[in-house]
Amino acid sequence: MEQNKTTNLKSALYTLITVFFFWGFIGASNGVFIPFCKAKFGLDQFQSQLIDFAFYGAYYTGALFLFIISSLAKRDVLNDWGFKKGIINGLLISTFGAALMIWAVTSGNYFFILGALFVVGLGFSLQQTSAQPFAASLGEPHTASNRLNLAGGVNSFGTTIGPLVVSFALFGVVANVNEDYIKHFAQKANSLDKMEILYIFVGVLFLLSAALFFFSKKVPAGKTDATFEPAKKALNTLIAITVILVIIFAYIFSRYHQPEYIEHFIKNKEKDYLGLGLTIGSLLVVVLGLLFANSAAQSKPEGWGAMKYPQLVLGMLGIFTYVGVEVTIQSNMGSLLGTKAFGTITGSAIAPYISMYWGSLMIGRWAGAIAVFNPSKGLRKVLLVLVPYIAFGVVLAVNAISGQNVSVLYAYAGVVAFQIIGFFLGQDRPARTLMIFGLFGVAAMVIGLLTEGTVATYAFMSGGLFCSILWPSIFALAIAGLGKYTSQGSAFLVMMILGGGIIPLLQGKISDIIGIHNSYFIPVLCFSYLAFYGWRIIGILKKQGIEHEVELGAGH
Repeated sequence: MEQNKTTNLKSALYTLITVFFFWGFIGASNGVFIPFCKAKFGLDQFQSQLIDFAFYGAYYTGALFLFIISSLAKRDVLNDWGFKKGIINGLLISTFGAALMIWAVTSGNYFFILGALFVVGLGFSLQQTSAQPFAASLGEPHTASNRLNLAGGVNSFGTTIGPLVVSFALFGVVANVNEDYIKHFAQKANSLDKMEILYIFVGVLFLLSAALFFFSKKVPAGKTDATFEPAKKALNTLIAITVILVIIFAYIFSRYHQPEYIEHFIKNKEKDYLGLGLTIGSLLVVVLGLLFANSAAQSKPEGWGAMKYPQLVLGMLGIFTYVGVEVTIQSNMGSLLGTKAFGTITGSAIAPYISMYWGSLMIGRWAGAIAVFNPSKGLRKVLLVLVPYIAFGVVLAVNAISGQNVSVLYAYAGVVAFQIIGFFLGQDRPARTLMIFGLFGVAAMVIGLLTEGTVATYAFMSGGLFCSILWPSIFALAIAGLGKYTSQGSAFLVMMILGGGIIPLLQGKISDIIGIHNSYFIPVLCFSYLAFYGWRIIGILKKQGIEHEVELGAGH
């Protein structure tokens, strides 16, 4: 009987992780779609970046909207549906978004395309809010981070092949293309027709996945205690944070979108201290808002809902920081490599480094997922060494197939060894692993700050290795012990993907003032907080008497 239950849970998990592939596939593909739309529609840089803004903004909007609806209805809507139905509904929304995208590219209207992408992102937001705690619930609490690592590994595979597929769909080639190549194909009348075909295919996959979940009897409903407690204080805090952020960014976009304003700074070589101040302000709004919520909820928990749990609120700040550091390292890497101290690497020569950075996340997540398959202790040790290098080989192969020079990446195999050491030290304990990888991330960023050239490049790239298992570890720890508040807490965590929009912008503003290399002190601060959370969470869970449920480790 117990064996059948275990088999069913594994079958449910394997079905569930299909949606993780979509998030990586579509999200990473935006990197190809952005320069294409910039050339096709004659956009400036700000307008082209609205693609990422629409996509990731939908995550925050969708999760916040779900929470508002639940608060107004005075019941947890997602809990009523169950995680399974939540995923199905999310896939159907994304299917509708894909249909809108087909219509949008047919009409050739850029803002219609943004709206369609926003709808796809809304569906992903609901899927994320449902799938993350669902994966965590399909087994013992102490192995939740392993299951999320497996799902994350599939997600990373999506980020690896997504840009290649979209590149082929748009340009008919797999290799990276330069700006002139993009402009040439973008001006062809039928250049959007291939995107239409791609989204027909993507829409069908969304629909088939929804059907797979709907008809699968092995996937449980995923419901928890449906008792709902209003979280008016949490709602008011999040709305206040949102309103202030909207005001700040509306002002930033309206002021800095004016070409003459930007030209003024360039011509007079002035530093944009106002822009820096506004960006720092947006960061402080989120950080101080969450710290206020944590403090207030501890003194008077009524009305805070899931936010009365410190592991969640500090975990929200952890997700915000994690997504921010993961995105900002990569977003600024192109400019960094273009400096003289880093060899003036430009154009397509940058691609292998960016690819290896994202591939580093896949390397770590594949290794982190080993425990899901319950290998023997001896075999697990062998796999912890072997699997990262298999994943490393996959990244090299993908780059080689796309026509890149992979010889510049061979020596990175030595850096992968440090991640393997981290896994052995972490012993499958999410809090301990989070703390260790956070400290390794701090060390790597400091080495990158103090050195130049290949050493610094590898150090900054290794941020991907040490980011790899942070999301599943933070998520599993943040929702531990939430019970009936699990889906609400999951929505709060998904909202914090917003960090990917604020922290890179902050580093960009700082780099304009002190230089791109020196601006990498921002990732140092981010990894420092993540290491702190890994240390602090143990005491929080111990106080609640649930630390052994989450932090058993491989030795138990």
